[in-house]
Amino acid sequence: MRRRIAVSAVVLLLGLAGCTSTKDPVASPSATAPSASVAPSPSDSPSPSPSPSPSASPSPKPSPSPTRAPSPKPPKTTAPTGPISCTGTATQSKPRATGNGPAGSILKTGTDAVALTFDDGPDPINTPKMLDLLKQCGVKATFCLVGFRARDRPDLVRRIYEEGHTLCNHSWQHLTDLGKRGHDYMLKDLKATNDAIHKTVPDAKIAYFRAPGGNFTTEMVQVAKDLGMTSIYWHVDPRDWDSSSYGRGSAMVRHVISSVEGSVRPGSIILSHDNGKPDTITAYRTLLPWLKARFELIGLPVETPLP
Repeated sequence: MRRRIAVSAVVLLLGLAGCTSTKDPVASPSATAPSASVAPSPSDSPSPSPSPSPSASPSPKPSPSPTRAPSPKPPKTTAPTGPISCTGTATQSKPRATGNGPAGSILKTGTDAVALTFDDGPDPINTPKMLDLLKQCGVKATFCLVGFRARDRPDLVRRIYEEGHTLCNHSWQHLTDLGKRGHDYMLKDLKATNDAIHKTVPDAKIAYFRAPGGNFTTEMVQVAKDLGMTSIYWHVDPRDWDSSSYGRGSAMVRHVISSVEGSVRPGSIILSHDNGKPDTITAYRTLLPWLKARFELIGLPVETPLP
């Protein structure tokens, strides 16, 4: 009897245990999967690039935001091309340029005429463009040539000479400390530059010399004089070489134009650069007509050089 009661008690206890196990969340099959997600309210709109979140809900995922088209790049600016016209006339009332350059060099023409000078070439890209503009306007200029570049571009040396421009010695390799290197070094440097030019145009007279950076010394001026050259400085320097201060492209073009127009006066020698300076060429598309309308523009005289 006792045995029957014990067996019945065991059966009753097992039955109660089975009933309580169906409410255990660990044992529940639904607990092994994530709960269904709740649809967002209108204020809970997804971010532009939503990161996916796991969900067992069969409801569709929100469609991603449309991909934004890239902003169009600004058009690449190109230098203007085509011929220019230099037929206008205008008056000016500025006084004549005065003063002297360092170490006895010259910065003015001594007349009302204005001289354009271009340094550091010849440049295979920019020098021909500058020559084209000068030819279109019937203007002569002075080209201060670097010796090794004159050696390497005889075609441009010949064109400069044959189109009636003045040739100027600008040293062999543009050493800004040339004046500190002694008499013999300077003599060899300047003579080598003249020889490179004369190899292409033997009959050309090289009547002028400009020191690299304008760093003249009394001894350098004398060396140039011994070789038959007058040392020239400048009255107007638009600093077209200083892109760190004035930028490149249209910013530099505007600067060169405003600087020359604001500073030039009768008798000025204007410094500019053709080698590696495309912005200068662009600026002269505006400057040449403006200058020619107001001044006589000359290449520095060769047969009777400036004193």
